[in-house]
Amino acid sequence: MKLRALVVGLAAAALTLTACGQSGSPGGAGEPVVSSAPEANVQVAGSTTFQNISQRGRVIIGVKDDQPGLGFKDATTNQFSGFDIEIARLVAAKLGYGPDKIDYKVVPSAAREDTISRGEVDYYVGTYTINDNRKQRVSFAGPYFVAGQGLLVAKNNTDITGKDKLTGKKVCSVTGSTPIQRVRDQKLTDQIVEFQTYTQCVDQLISGQVDAVTTDDAILKGYASQQPDKLKVVGDTFSTEPYGIGMNKDDSALRGKVNDILQAAYTDGTWQKIYDNTLGKSGAAGSPPPLQRY
Repeated sequence: MKLRALVVGLAAAALTLTACGQSGSPGGAGEPVVSSAPEANVQVAGSTTFQNISQRGRVIIGVKDDQPGLGFKDATTNQFSGFDIEIARLVAAKLGYGPDKIDYKVVPSAAREDTISRGEVDYYVGTYTINDNRKQRVSFAGPYFVAGQGLLVAKNNTDITGKDKLTGKKVCSVTGSTPIQRVRDQKLTDQIVEFQTYTQCVDQLISGQVDAVTTDDAILKGYASQQPDKLKVVGDTFSTEPYGIGMNKDDSALRGKVNDILQAAYTDGTWQKIYDNTLGKSGAAGSPPPLQRY
């Protein structure tokens, strides 16, 4: 399954990496797409993570803050918005916690497994591809979305039209990400540049220090939509990236509960409303993928 022609139309004043943010009272871009009223008397028997949430009285969610349309923090309002953020809020509400009881912790890609394993976040929603290697350390609910790896280049670039044109080109992505490992495994180029955030890669692309940025097409088109006179996405997607909600490997009770929450959102139209008001604003059709319970 591939997701193509997905253009994310959210503009932003700046892209700022922070260590942790609190939701506060969302407004403007941070306003929830669907009702985030918390459910009452929620119980998740056998879940250590849920017990910790209950004792704390707040839920800590791992997110990204520099991916327009997916997980983004507005530097002016300090509000989080995007498809992933909405999914994270939905899960929190169904666990009994509204926006005023959420703490967002921004976690770099390379630190996700460690952060989840140490219990520093209760769950993680941030373009987190489900794969067997990661399942050795964490567990996943979902997928709640499926994207595909793509390429972002300068607007005036005519050399790179797809992955087969990357030989000898400098390609940038995030340390610890699935896309950069695929570039290595497929030997697409021997000139690989890595940073902690995609924003840094995009800055390098605009300044001419690298030739292309690679990650999921949904992320890349968000950046391209911000600076269409400088950037463009080229070629077909060349992977399948099922996004899952990462959580403690041994907490099967919470994983089952979150899968139930997602399935209900698929069935009652909540997922579609979230999609249509975030990623779907491009006009590209989307539908929820089948859950992969295990």
